[in-house]
Amino acid sequence: MNAAQERRPYESLRRTTQAMETRAEIARAARRLFVSQGWTATTVRDVAREAGVSVPTVYAAYGNKNGLAGALAESADLSADIPQMLGELEAAAADPAQQLAAMAAYDRRLFERAGDVIMLVREAGRTVPELAAAYSDGRERGDETRIQVFSSWPDGVLEPGLDIRSAVDIYAAICNVDVYTTLTGERGWAPDQVEQWWSRALVRELLDNQGSGGTTGRL
Repeated sequence: MNAAQERRPYESLRRTTQAMETRAEIARAARRLFVSQGWTATTVRDVAREAGVSVPTVYAAYGNKNGLAGALAESADLSADIPQMLGELEAAAADPAQQLAAMAAYDRRLFERAGDVIMLVREAGRTVPELAAAYSDGRERGDETRIQVFSSWPDGVLEPGLDIRSAVDIYAAICNVDVYTTLTGERGWAPDQVEQWWSRALVRELLDNQGSGGTTGRL
């Protein structure tokens, strides 16, 4: 193998890395502009200028404006570290209270790191069907995780008379971006405080604290 052939794999890796960095910079620029200017006022040209790239580069990376915002919505879950939550859920498989704490921790990270994007997509979704679908899909993914976790628990863990669907609804009423924003933005709570309160409230509202649900890891 000659020297040029040896360098070729590294050139390919360099190009791939540069493309990933470009996509990330475009996403960061879009997030800054969408949050500061709003969905309607921000154009693809604005995003390109903010990211320091050409307009065709933005289209090549994300398609149209809706595709760019959809990519930001999907990246919100990644920013909260889904693998960490899954590892914690598996480690606490025999402890419903600790599994609730793991899910509350994930939601805290999600809203702390990407709450502005979530609220932007929700608001813009009032007039842009693609964004409404992206927001709805995110909510449904969260519900599916909770259904899977709650369904894995043995009988007698949930509060008597509480079915899984209702438990998911109660979880959503407690752990959501509006509650997080109110407590941290208006009431001065630290993110840690919100997470700890959520963990305690979920145990109190969802688990049978007089039966098996209360003996598997009280917080």
